[in-house]
Amino acid sequence: MILPDDYFYMSRALALAQRGLYSTDPNPRVGCVLVRDGKVVGEGWHERAGEKHAEINALNIAGTRARGVTAYVTLEPCCYHGCTPPCTDALLMAGISRIVVSMSDPNPRVAGKGLEILREAGVLVECGLLEQETQALNPGFIQRMTEGRPFVRVKMAMSIDGRTALSSGESKWLTSTIARQDVQRLRARASAILTGIDTILSDDPGLNVRLPDDKRQPLRVILDTELRTPPTAKTLHLDGSVLIFTNVSDINRQAPLLAVGANIVVVPRSGIYLDLRAVMTELANRECNEIHTECGPTLAGSLLQAGLVDEIVIYIAPFILGDKARGLFQLPELTRITERMELKIIEVRAIGQDWRITLRPQ
Repeated sequence: MILPDDYFYMSRALALAQRGLYSTDPNPRVGCVLVRDGKVVGEGWHERAGEKHAEINALNIAGTRARGVTAYVTLEPCCYHGCTPPCTDALLMAGISRIVVSMSDPNPRVAGKGLEILREAGVLVECGLLEQETQALNPGFIQRMTEGRPFVRVKMAMSIDGRTALSSGESKWLTSTIARQDVQRLRARASAILTGIDTILSDDPGLNVRLPDDKRQPLRVILDTELRTPPTAKTLHLDGSVLIFTNVSDINRQAPLLAVGANIVVVPRSGIYLDLRAVMTELANRECNEIHTECGPTLAGSLLQAGLVDEIVIYIAPFILGDKARGLFQLPELTRITERMELKIIEVRAIGQDWRITLRPQ
């Protein structure tokens, strides 16, 4: 039975989980609060992959006061030995009497088993409180575990008339400094930052995270069918790893890029471009949860047509570029309005002088 106070303490656990937004990858963001006689005696969150889970951090603070507590955890406690021992064992040893869990862990190694272990040991178990909020915090982890592919977020910037660059390709800078800083936070939460070869050749982007005190650089991914990435590309000479997907298996063609530290994966074609589903399967196998994509209209359109776009974030700048400038997505011409692709607006927010719209395909 869910009690009125349970909402308050689970909300606190979710706020704690949010603190791991940029650091827990490839693990989920999890928070835990321990309450005894109406008083919080311990709390914690999973701070970094390979380190203690949220439950252990909370139990360490509570100490002997953990006996008889109600534990509020945003994700089902793990029940297997990974980098750390099972949290179910630690919770039972501490003597908790009740646990309220926001959602079951989609990881097949857990998937209800942790809750069953606690029930069989006599712990009162409740599950499903504020589940949508926990899902929103871990979309990539959940999708990778349930569908075998990452959550793909496509970020774009456009003028008020829907243009991303001049016909020449010039696009710096469409949006304000504040908006560009906001993009850095989107990059920082991702497992990987993905782009196409056309963007590499035209803009030579770094594709890295540039935030104060940021210690984790996401994997940088380039889709390059014909292996045209120059060894001098900026992104190849920054901290962190670069992964290039290509259809070129010739080791002599690969050698200059391998020499500067790039990793290369050969995948099949689908038409004239790479098989995007094969790319996503490989990224999921590499434990990538969220893919942040910054690319041109060709790749953006291909991802959309393949059904691989889970979220679109568009920054709208208050100026006009004209009808000769480039658009957002390269897609086949529609012959009937009923063929349109419908999107659901999730959020609209002012970011400095620009607007940020977050949408998801219906």
